[in-house]
Amino acid sequence: MPCRVSAGPMGSTDTGWDAARIARAWAELMRRLGYERYGAQGGDYGSLISPALGRVVPDKVIGVHVNALADAATATGSGQELTELSEADRAKAIANQVWWYGRNGYATQMALRLQTIAYALNDSPGGQLAWNLEWFVDWDPTATDQAPVDRDVVLTNVTTYWLTGTAGSAARIYRASGASWGSKPAPSGVPTAVANFQGDRAVRGLAEWANTIVRWNEYPVEGTSLHSRLPPNSSPISESSSASSVDSFAEPVTLARASWDQPSAVSRAAARSG
Repeated sequence: MPCRVSAGPMGSTDTGWDAARIARAWAELMRRLGYERYGAQGGDYGSLISPALGRVVPDKVIGVHVNALADAATATGSGQELTELSEADRAKAIANQVWWYGRNGYATQMALRLQTIAYALNDSPGGQLAWNLEWFVDWDPTATDQAPVDRDVVLTNVTTYWLTGTAGSAARIYRASGASWGSKPAPSGVPTAVANFQGDRAVRGLAEWANTIVRWNEYPVEGTSLHSRLPPNSSPISESSSASSVDSFAEPVTLARASWDQPSAVSRAAARSG
């Protein structure tokens, strides 16, 4: 499974790698590998890239599955969407805006003054550790003093950036994507499922503006570092789906579930779908 361009050891000296460009690269990769039909799963920035892949090659992508959906938590600058949301979704979107106001410092720094913070992070392993720990502790929705992630997992994550010197290049996606912040992508007709974990702030009414949502599950566990802490056989606390589209989405859901436990199973399933 390929690593996102500019992520960790994949740090690139090239610029301009936003979600749309990465999606085009993924589409070309799958074409060269010979896959005619496939599903896409992504979380956090991957939740922007995987739907973008569906917009690039909608005839190839049979379904998209995302968690930590990053562009469906707040309304755009115009606020037009708020008037069309349910009362509950509107209240959640407004609360998200207040929450994001106090949390967006890291993103603003990396989008506007990336090189400044890159020098500091590459110069200090303690600084790199503190910067990364924000995600494991400060963003923990259970507000625990000790992050529910094994210490070795945290240190491995930080060491990857430190030894490869990619603190700056790994953050270039924020600078590349800065121009599109606050806007919604073009509508996609690709069937899309969302797993909303504790701490995820996606609002279904906002997600439906740009995606064809056929399944939406809410889970009682934290999902930012999903691969590090998802308990086996976690069940959703609420689930809704569009019956007319669920059958067409069955295979992408299988791919997404397989990816949690055995990445090689994804390759095999994708090959069968080709």
